[in-house]
Amino acid sequence: MKLRSTETFWPLKNAMLNSYPSIDKDIDTEILIIGGGITGALIAYKLINEGKKIVLVDRRDICNGSTAASTALLQYEIDVALHKLIELRGKGCAVDSYKNGKKAIFDLRNIIDTIKSDCQFEFKKSIYFTSLKKDISFLKHEFEARQQSEFDVTWLSRFNLKEMGLNALAAIESKTAAVMDPYKLAHDLLHFCHQNGMQIFDRTNIIGIEHQKEKCVARTENKFTITTDHIIHCSGYESTETLTEKVVDLKSTYVITSESLPDLPTAFKNAIFWNTSNPYLYFRATADNRIIIGGGDEEFKDANKRDKLLPKKEQYLLKQFKRKFPLINFKIDYSWAGTFGETKDGLPYFGKPDPRKNEHYVLGFGGNGITFSVLGMNSILDSIDDKKNQDLEYYRFGR
Repeated sequence: MKLRSTETFWPLKNAMLNSYPSIDKDIDTEILIIGGGITGALIAYKLINEGKKIVLVDRRDICNGSTAASTALLQYEIDVALHKLIELRGKGCAVDSYKNGKKAIFDLRNIIDTIKSDCQFEFKKSIYFTSLKKDISFLKHEFEARQQSEFDVTWLSRFNLKEMGLNALAAIESKTAAVMDPYKLAHDLLHFCHQNGMQIFDRTNIIGIEHQKEKCVARTENKFTITTDHIIHCSGYESTETLTEKVVDLKSTYVITSESLPDLPTAFKNAIFWNTSNPYLYFRATADNRIIIGGGDEEFKDANKRDKLLPKKEQYLLKQFKRKFPLINFKIDYSWAGTFGETKDGLPYFGKPDPRKNEHYVLGFGGNGITFSVLGMNSILDSIDDKKNQDLEYYRFGR
């Protein structure tokens, strides 16, 4: 599956940070991680610090799947609003999922500090706004649900938003969110793990997995084998190729990035923005004073059809931005399309779809992929050891 169009911002900004060989012999290991993006990197970081013997493979160059296309909005807010998630999954799961997302942002910052990654992590506020009168009631219900669950939120009026330069009617301001360069962090994590003994092979495509007694044997396209105790699938939307259960609806999404602005508006220095539209639009700044806009989602059919829509989507996103922030002169510098997925409850999938097999999945679907991956990192050992874990229950297959 082609996960993105070619000219995304992060690889161009960073060039090729690290490269690794393809596999050229049969290997035995304790754990095999399939997927060399931000999810695989976080899982590897957890396990290498636990002294595990790990091999990580990716079918393309490391970090060049969804991670290269990610816009890296780090929020505890999930694609499904809290009051709606309570209706879908109950108060315990819903509130815990939001609170765990908040904790994940701080966990991620601690990891970044530990490995000294220069991934331009910055804490921000999150502004969840509406420009539609019909959505004000929805937003008020959401505000009340968050207040009742003790989240630090503030109601913003049209006047408050106008002072920020945002043309909208009302908003919820949340105190905890962040942005970063996901491509740089994933590379830095993988480099750290490689320096600490993990073997990494890129351009190594797994085409089949066999189960022999208590071992898993992964076969590569170039006819080598990796024999392992456990396999952890961190290949995101491509994992739909190996699952029998339909857990996600694939979508096409579109992004434009501005030229660097001489003077970044104060609002973008302090906050990220997203709205109540379905599909929603979102806006964030980068460390070099660019503004990233994402949205315009469509049902995913195939990569060629997705990419042909890019010129039309560029103009759509630009028009939407000018309506929301009429005083900012946005000039398109980069644009790309990517594939992502939506689950029925906006939540990830962790653990073993088949309890008889030592194949584990960490699938952070939706707009919270990175924070979900941190949650998966914190529960992966219990999945391996067959221990009870609340997150493994909340986000199990077959739910």
